[in-house]
Order: sequence, then structure tokens, then C-alpha cells
Amino acid sequence: MKKSTISPQDRLSAHITDLLGSLRFLGACFAFILLYFLWNAGLLGLQPIEHYPFGGLELGVSIFAIFLSVTVLISQHRQRQIEKVREAVEFEINVRAESEITKILHMLEVIQKKLGVDEPDVELEQMKKNTDLENLHREAKKD
Repeated sequence: MKKSTISPQDRLSAHITDLLGSLRFLGACFAFILLYFLWNAGLLGLQPIEHYPFGGLELGVSIFAIFLSVTVLISQHRQRQIEKVREAVEFEINVRAESEITKILHMLEVIQKKLGVDEPDVELEQMKKNTDLENLHREAKKD
């Protein structure tokens, strides 16, 4: 069985961003703020916690905004890391595909010669040249 490469921090981060980025959470925030306004405006028949301009709510929402912005930054960082891994995998696949295609072109040339088809093709000769993989890796690491 393959061991998970996702750290507990990444899993927690994913759960938090999934929760905070949902419509359900947005609705809960809206409902809480509406309830807070109604309660403190005396429309629910309860003793108000604070009076207008609701400084406590402003403070709470400001602190929560900081929390949300940090969560967004963490989520963006995770996405960048995932994208880097995907790019590296895609690069390796493309390099392998390039090698395989070059090999196939060589094989087709051999078949072509055995069949007696001997038409010079400059473009084909250019395609058959092996790609400098070391140079590609160096160039990719520079970026």
C-alpha cells in the first residue's frame, strides 16, 4: 500500500480552505451578521449586546478578515506547489515522448529503406536529431 505524501498540515489546510471557500460558509456568515444586527437593534426581543455602530462586531469581522486573507495566501501557496509538481511531471513526460518519437522516426527510416523508398527529406532529418536532454533540464531549472 502506498504511503500518502500529503503532510498533516497540508490536509488541515485543504480542509480549512474547502470549508471557508464554500457557499454554505458564506451563508452562515451572512446569517450570523444579520442575526447580530437584528439582536442588537432590539428586533428579536433580546437584550442588545452592544449598540450602534457595533464596534465589537467590527473588531471581530476585522480579525476574521485577517484570518481569511492568511488562509487565502496559504491556499495559493499550496496551489503553486501542486502546479510546480504537475509542471515537472509534464516536462518529464514530454521529454520521454520526444525521445520515443525520435526513436520511431529512426525505425520508420529503416523500414522505408528496406522497402526501397529513398526520398530525401530535410525536415525528417532535422526531426531525427536527438534532443539534448541535459540542456533541456538545465534550462528548465533556470526558470
